[in-house]
Amino acid sequence: MTISTPFAWDSTASQVLADVDLSGRRAVVTGGASGIGVETARALAAAGAEVTLAVRDTAAGERTAEDITATTGNKRLFVAPLDLADQASVRAFAGAWDGPLHILVNNAGVMARPLGRSPEGWELQFATNHLGHFALTTGLLPALRAAHGARVVSVSSSAHLFSAVVFDDIHFERREYEPWLAYGQSKTANVLFAVEATRRWSGEGILVNALHPGSIRTNLQRYVDPAELQRMREQTGGAAPRFKSVEQGAATSVLLAASPLLEGVGGRYFEDCAEAGPHQPGTRTGVAAHALDPQAAQRLWDVSVQEVQR
Repeated sequence: MTISTPFAWDSTASQVLADVDLSGRRAVVTGGASGIGVETARALAAAGAEVTLAVRDTAAGERTAEDITATTGNKRLFVAPLDLADQASVRAFAGAWDGPLHILVNNAGVMARPLGRSPEGWELQFATNHLGHFALTTGLLPALRAAHGARVVSVSSSAHLFSAVVFDDIHFERREYEPWLAYGQSKTANVLFAVEATRRWSGEGILVNALHPGSIRTNLQRYVDPAELQRMREQTGGAAPRFKSVEQGAATSVLLAASPLLEGVGGRYFEDCAEAGPHQPGTRTGVAAHALDPQAAQRLWDVSVQEVQR
C-alpha cells in the first residue's frame, strides 16, 4: 500500500516535527550549512535532537550552528569536516564518530557540474552524491546498529528520471560526458541505495528511504544557467515547476528522518511528504522503475563496495 501522511507539498519541516520529541537522539546532516540542509538540521534541533553538521566549510558550519542554537535554544549543535568527494575525509569522519547514531541525513550533493574527477578518477557527481554517502553510511554502520532503530535518509531528486545507473561506463570514461545524465544516474543511485540497504539492514532495525525534496532555489544550482535549468525541468513534464521555500523543501527529509508516521518503513521513495507512485511519462513526478529495481540495487552495492575498498 502506498504511504500517505497528513502533510503535503506546502508543508514545512517544522510543521512535520511539531509534535515530535527527539530528546536523546543524535543526528548527522551532511551539507548542513546550506540550502535545505540548514532547515533539516534546524527542525531536528528544534525537536530536541543533538545535531552534527557534516560540512566542507566548517566556518560556514559554525555560523549555521550558532544561528540554529539562537532560533531553537538547542545548544547541542556540532560541526565536523566532511568532503564527500575525498574518501580519506569520509573515513576520518566515520572513524571519529563515537556512540550511537539515530538519524543520518545524506543531504549534500552537487548538480550538473562540468566534468570533474575525484582523486580516485571517479566522475565527481557520482563520487560525491553516491559513493561518498555510501562510504559514510557503511562506515557509520556500527553507530547506526547501536541506536537500535536508526533511520537513514537519502536525498535524491526527480532528476533520477533522466538516467538509470549505466554500469558499463559509470564514470564517463568512454561515453561523452553530459552533466544532467551524470547527475541523473547519481540520483538514481541514491534511491537504489535505499532499496538495498533496507534489504540488508532492516533486520537490525536500520531503515533507509529516499526522497525528492521538490524544486527549490539554492546554491545547488550554482553550476547551472537558470534558463538551462528551466528548460530541463520543463522537458520532463510540461508546465514550469512551482518552487518551494527551503523550509518546505526540508519537510520530506525530516518526515523520513524522525516522524513516527514512517515507523517500520524502508526502501521507498517519497515526494511532497508521501510515497511516490510510479512515474507517468510526460510528468516530473513519481519514481522510475529503474530506481527501485532490486537487481540493479544489489549490483550497485557490489560495485560500490569494490570502488570504495580498492
